Amino acid sequence: MKEFLNSLAKTALFQGISESEIESMLNCLQARKAEFKKGEYIFRHGESISSFGILLKGLIHIQKSDYWGNLSIVNAVRPLEMFAEAYAIPGNGVILNDAVAMENSTVIFFDIRKMLTTCTSACVFHTKTVENLFRAVSMKNINLIRKLDHVTKKTTREKLISYLSEESEKHRAASFAIPFNRQQLADFLSVDRSAMSLELSKMQKEGLLTYNKNNFTLF
Repeated sequence: MKEFLNSLAKTALFQGISESEIESMLNCLQARKAEFKKGEYIFRHGESISSFGILLKGLIHIQKSDYWGNLSIVNAVRPLEMFAEAYAIPGNGVILNDAVAMENSTVIFFDIRKMLTTCTSACVFHTKTVENLFRAVSMKNINLIRKLDHVTKKTTREKLISYLSEESEKHRAASFAIPFNRQQLADFLSVDRSAMSLELSKMQKEGLLTYNKNNFTLF
């Protein structure tokens, strides 16, 4: 996995740790690489897991379907982001959502039990990764609060403005791409797709934004 060391060094989990140090830790953390084709499930609702993943390339949606098959998208996992760490912690129960590859994706998995227990190799940087893991979990909680802020807005327009404003801030640009198509964006914001598309069209005519597929520019 040497070809991925540069990418791993940019992740939240290995922040402040050099590539050579990461390489020495991979065996300690029982890291393993896996490939997933578009549409393939990585984790399923109801599973018990002990490993979490870092997406190296591709796109993953964390989603859930109700009894009648209505889909709700909880989050989109983009390259270099971590997922499933909360469910991998012992005693936290089964997974409540599905993790699905929306593109051909490459993931590196880590055994969280190896990370949370004393390193038998006396790895100097083991404590640093635990600190980084805790910080990343905290950021996930903040992001969930941000999503709640989007979906609890009263109107479809307010939800769109809230979400697109955050994406612009995240990309530090007025023009950006989102990780959803129209139906997926509607599922993420818990709105009707037709109503959302109509609202986007109105916002474009009013000069608030322009869009093409999943690319947006805000004015």
